[in-house]
Amino acid sequence: MPMPRSRAPARLVLTLCAGFILLAIAAGAARAADRERLEAFLEVTGFGVALDSIALAAADAPAMLGLTTSDFGADWARVAGEVFDTERMRTMGLDILAGTLSDEMLGHAAEFYASELGQRLVEVENASHLHEDDAARRAEGEALLAEMETGRIEVLENMREAIDSADTGVRAVQEIQLRFLLAASYAGVLGYEVDEDALRSVLAQGEDSLREALDAAALANSAYTYQALSTEDLRAYVDALEHPVMQQVYELMNAVQYEIMANRFEVLAVRMAEMHPVQEL
Repeated sequence: MPMPRSRAPARLVLTLCAGFILLAIAAGAARAADRERLEAFLEVTGFGVALDSIALAAADAPAMLGLTTSDFGADWARVAGEVFDTERMRTMGLDILAGTLSDEMLGHAAEFYASELGQRLVEVENASHLHEDDAARRAEGEALLAEMETGRIEVLENMREAIDSADTGVRAVQEIQLRFLLAASYAGVLGYEVDEDALRSVLAQGEDSLREALDAAALANSAYTYQALSTEDLRAYVDALEHPVMQQVYELMNAVQYEIMANRFEVLAVRMAEMHPVQEL
């Protein structure tokens, strides 16, 4: 499953407040799927790899505080790996899905992604999720866009809109940043207390420019990710993504990714305090 990402900060293009979304979807779920079927769902859809790729976001945490990984000493890699442990994040994802993913949603998404086209899509999406060099990927994507026909660009834009039909990615980025900075403040990493209202105001002021940056990054990422697929294949993908049940699936998947990332960043903030970072920001 595609998980649009950018460096503003990197890999934080997700969807709105998970709590409200998850409660709403849970209320309408016919019956939660069993664990074995959920694990199979992670594999056939590629969502497991999407969850694993959240670990790559840990590298961006110091920059959000005006610091670098070297400010946290030799233990940085070990601590970041412990907090963003892929097995732990998959377990968190399965725990949420167990109470929210209905049989209809699971079956619909699994049937599409198990198809010949679906598996080709999963293959390229998995490779893109785990590509660590965002700058190189975006540069190649932008180069492809510069030579791309208008019709194919429109299909990629339609895909982006279908993945986040409620246009909530920006709010998710802002909320993750907010939760991380507040947690870092409470843990003493910053050396001063952050005012939540003031921080929300600052984030709101940059909303339009952030939206433009995320849209541009997502389009370049899609151009790179799907370069081996035909425009006809991508049109078929957009049709599948626009199906009402698939829209529910993506709303839930985005919410799961958001909640796991926000949770891990909050935990990381506490662990960063233990590493005695430089506090002159």
